[in-house]
Amino acid sequence: MVRLTDLLLMARQASRGGKPSWQRVNRHYRFTMSRPWTIQAQTANLPGKDRKKVQVEPVKNWKFMKGDLVQVLKGKDTGRIGTVIDMIRERNWVIVEGLNCHYRMVGKMEGFSGSYVASEAPLLHRDVALIDPSDNQPTDVVFRYTEAGDRVRVSQRTGRIIPTPQLTLKEDDHSAYPEQSHDTKPGDVCMKTFKPIMKTVEEDLREVYGIKDEPAPYKSYWY
Repeated sequence: MVRLTDLLLMARQASRGGKPSWQRVNRHYRFTMSRPWTIQAQTANLPGKDRKKVQVEPVKNWKFMKGDLVQVLKGKDTGRIGTVIDMIRERNWVIVEGLNCHYRMVGKMEGFSGSYVASEAPLLHRDVALIDPSDNQPTDVVFRYTEAGDRVRVSQRTGRIIPTPQLTLKEDDHSAYPEQSHDTKPGDVCMKTFKPIMKTVEEDLREVYGIKDEPAPYKSYWY
């Protein structure tokens, strides 16, 4: 049942030439953990839901990695420690295993009441802090270079290097990758296939396709 205020609002917008709220496309897209083509993301962005735009702060030096031990600084799980299992750098989101969870009912049907499933909600990068492994306390980090030229994270409080987690090292290690038939061979990468010639693109195409008629040359400038 439509309320009177909604009818008046729709009539006013129709008189102005605009569309009613249930036909308007979202002014600002709501980003969720679901992919944009999934039903969950489309349900969260139905027409008529006008949301406030969320500004994303550009982060020059991203300091988190998968497998890092972090402490939550804000929210219902303040002070708790967990492991980073995923990151979405486009939104400055960090997902911590078992923390900042919300519960949703799934599998509800006739004869079965369903069950609650916990899923981690993202946290902003400024709402978590890295744990210094030397004293297990939260700390801010700066980036430094070792004598070997490697860029590392250093605790501002103790000056100790925060090592790269094993989870990130395993993802970056491609030595165990089995070579497939569609992969580019090392010899093909080093092969020189480009031969520079003093011809224009039109002249090169005429030579490749065997076009005999040559158009009248036009004046060109090479600067």
